[in-house]
Amino acid sequence: MTWLEYLKSIDTPTLSNAIELLKVRPRRDGYAPVQLRTLFPELGRMCGYAVTAQVETVTQMEPFDIEGFVHLYRAIEQSPKPAVVACQEIGGFPDYAAHCGEVMASLMTSVGAIGLISDCAVRDIPEVRALKFHYFARGTVASHASFRVARVGVPVQILGMAIAPGDLLHGDENGLLSIPAGLEDKLPSLVDAVRSRERALIGFIRCDRCTAESLGDYMKEMRVAD
Repeated sequence: MTWLEYLKSIDTPTLSNAIELLKVRPRRDGYAPVQLRTLFPELGRMCGYAVTAQVETVTQMEPFDIEGFVHLYRAIEQSPKPAVVACQEIGGFPDYAAHCGEVMASLMTSVGAIGLISDCAVRDIPEVRALKFHYFARGTVASHASFRVARVGVPVQILGMAIAPGDLLHGDENGLLSIPAGLEDKLPSLVDAVRSRERALIGFIRCDRCTAESLGDYMKEMRVAD
């Protein structure tokens, strides 16, 4: 099993709990807020390497500039695979911004992307669902307005979540998480420890002898064991 295959077998809350044990970042960092959600939970978990872009959607630009899009597709092509595109809106009207539709999703798929993360909206929901292309966004809008790609391969902020080019991203119906580099030898044992501890705790909570007082004693014992 490859590293990415292993990560796809784990849900985001369990991975988050395991990463917390390593104390490699503050607990408030490394995950997206409630506004960002998967639009296709039926596709299962998404795991891939970030290709980043800053985009601007509403300002009327003439003539249309294709070079930014070519730069983005080239970056996806050159990225480790699978790639996940992360788009940050830098314009002043984020509630009107659509960062992807069927055409862009098809193009991104053809050069190695499996999904897109947007701090704004997306569109063409039935068509993109049929492509099995992941959407993580705030919602949907009908128009693409005057979409342009301003910068590619720069650090971005997606609703406060910092994403750098090449970051390993993991998303599911619980949310989106970044996986720090270099954890291949450490994370699996911690995932096992998190699962074992939670199974034991849930088993105690569901047993007949669980009361508020006994639960407090049990939790104290667990902390001492740490």
